[in-house]
Amino acid sequence: MPHSLRSVIPRARRTSVPVVPRAWRACVVPRSRRARAAVLASAVSGCLVAAGAPAPAVPLGVGDRLYPALGNPGYDVRSYDLSFTYPGDNSEPLTAVTTIRARTTERLERVNLDFAHGTVQSVAVNGAPADFATAGEDLVITPVTPVPKRSTLRITVRHTSDPASPDGRDGGWVRTDDGLAMANQADAAHLVFPCNDHPSDKAMFTIHVTAPDGYTAVANGLPAGSVRTGRTTTWTYRTAHPMATELTQVSLGRTTVLHRSGPHGLALRDVVPAADQTVLRPWLEKTPAQIAWLEKKLGPYPFETYGLLIASAQTGFELETQTLSLFEKGLFTEPAYPPWYVESVMVHELSHQWLGDSVTPRTWSDLWLNEGHATWYEALYAEETAGRSLEARMKAAYSLSDQWRADGGPPAAPRAPRRGQKIGIFRASVYDGAALALYALRQEIGRPAFERLERLWVSRYRDRTVTTADFERLASAVAGRDLGGFLRGWLHGERTPPMPGHPDWRSGPVQAAGAARQVG
Repeated sequence: MPHSLRSVIPRARRTSVPVVPRAWRACVVPRSRRARAAVLASAVSGCLVAAGAPAPAVPLGVGDRLYPALGNPGYDVRSYDLSFTYPGDNSEPLTAVTTIRARTTERLERVNLDFAHGTVQSVAVNGAPADFATAGEDLVITPVTPVPKRSTLRITVRHTSDPASPDGRDGGWVRTDDGLAMANQADAAHLVFPCNDHPSDKAMFTIHVTAPDGYTAVANGLPAGSVRTGRTTTWTYRTAHPMATELTQVSLGRTTVLHRSGPHGLALRDVVPAADQTVLRPWLEKTPAQIAWLEKKLGPYPFETYGLLIASAQTGFELETQTLSLFEKGLFTEPAYPPWYVESVMVHELSHQWLGDSVTPRTWSDLWLNEGHATWYEALYAEETAGRSLEARMKAAYSLSDQWRADGGPPAAPRAPRRGQKIGIFRASVYDGAALALYALRQEIGRPAFERLERLWVSRYRDRTVTTADFERLASAVAGRDLGGFLRGWLHGERTPPMPGHPDWRSGPVQAAGAARQVG
């Protein structure tokens, strides 16, 4: 999620291999034998002309209610291999090669990828050059021959990756004072590289980054070697677990990588501006204890490494990119932020490694499963370590909940964002509003059952995608009774239900023209 600190279409060869339509069915032949004989030749000729015309490229999607154009049907991505070459100037495009390995789920005459901000030089499918065109924010690829169902699909795209933000769009590359980072949530990974840009299709990642002397590159996962060539170095990183495209992270800058060990020998590494490591180190040293605290709540940390990427940039949010969470430096250097608040934000992003990164929403309407849980553990940590009352925070949230629902929709049915505003769905209702629903669930089933549910949720669905219905079924199983009606009110209702155990709590009046409060 973006956690707030303050509560171009690609150019391509527009060619394609003709797809022969079922043209004969569109040819009408008159009943009269003489008439049929008279028009048969012209009918056949016209149908053959139609058959030879290339069908127009069209954008596709997987039907996400909030982002209907994201994702593409017909294949399941198994892995991405991304190569970026940084020119040393964060206003200039990077040279890039994206290789996608997938398994087809249907016969494909065309393959759509999400890609909307770069120049495509060439495309190959299973080693053979392929034609390509653009349609909306899709790169539409036509292989020389159709790809059969249940077969291997390997796509290689040579392209540029432009760090300059397209007009009216947020996300993708973030320009820092000394280089670049990524912020791809929710719909912006395809501004950086061609992909199936939807969280329902998680995959393994290998990332190569080449940069001039003086720069350091770090990406998701563990290092898999580096090679120095002339005045450049190429770093390679590889994930050990599948990842959604929106969680991809690449850091390029004049940075220092600080290493330490976490619980059970977990490898921790933090990426910080070289000039700021002394002031930032005390904050970074808190991570092992925070991981240990969350492991008591949720079970073992789910990935191969963790760390903070602290960027010299004005983002206005933090982001839980997998194994390497993005933080704005100002969170740690602004004296107005009290220490308990800074630590709770750190725990918010850390908890996402379990809830959002390992257990990933299948659709963006299920976002509350990420943000509600992360807000819950942020608030619980503040209570247990800094004496900040969880109940008081939930009571305050209850008083605002009806307004939040009116402004942005209920927690599990958020309203669609305006185009180009990637944080448009990240409203209060999916943060404190969803945490309020979890508080209500704990009140309803009791603390022991709630804690069992949380641990079972992250263990059963590790490395998988989930829906709200999955959570409702598991909650009912743990409670030993049907909680469908109870949770529907809290997650889908236009009004906030009564709070179990607190009949005196009231939600304030709703303003008829409530503005959508974007909280990041």
